[in-house]
Amino acid sequence: MGWSLLVLLITAALQSVVFVVTGSVALLADLIHNFGDALTAVPLAIAFWMRSLVAEKRAGYFVVATIFLSACVAGVEAVVRLLDPQNLDHLWALAAAGAIGFAGNEIAAQVRLRAGRRLDSPALVADGNHARVDGWVSLSVIASAAVVAAGFPLGDPLIGLVITLVILRITWQSIQTIKGHPGHAVAEATGGHGR
Repeated sequence: MGWSLLVLLITAALQSVVFVVTGSVALLADLIHNFGDALTAVPLAIAFWMRSLVAEKRAGYFVVATIFLSACVAGVEAVVRLLDPQNLDHLWALAAAGAIGFAGNEIAAQVRLRAGRRLDSPALVADGNHARVDGWVSLSVIASAAVVAAGFPLGDPLIGLVITLVILRITWQSIQTIKGHPGHAVAEATGGHGR
């Protein structure tokens, strides 16, 4: 977990630098989401340290809430930018930030999925799948740079809205993963001490 936290924090930090230079809404959506994802490793690590399925389930719901909050922030910012369009500069840097986001998320996904399968943790598997999808979302930042370079500046906030919708879908899938794990039903019936 520590490695995925570090990778995503570095990814978000690098993307922050590019956001300051470019002002891209698509990158902002990805950046907020990546930073939030990095922080989700903390409650999951605490839940595993406690060895409690109930704590793990609560950590999973915290992860989902973080995902949802990042979608709301990204969506609002995209709408604001649609109403008040701005020109984007440094499109090569913007595309590079999307590539960095993809690489960082894929590394974090591998770490979390491996650990989730080893520990039979639906929260960790959900977080790993979420990081994997986030990698593909990061690639849409590259698409944003390409669309703006082709002469369609509203493409950036529109892609920001698409990213928001993808994040909302991830939120729903993550809730279903956490709710559907049979170990949690056993944990709730026994008072929550499964590990």
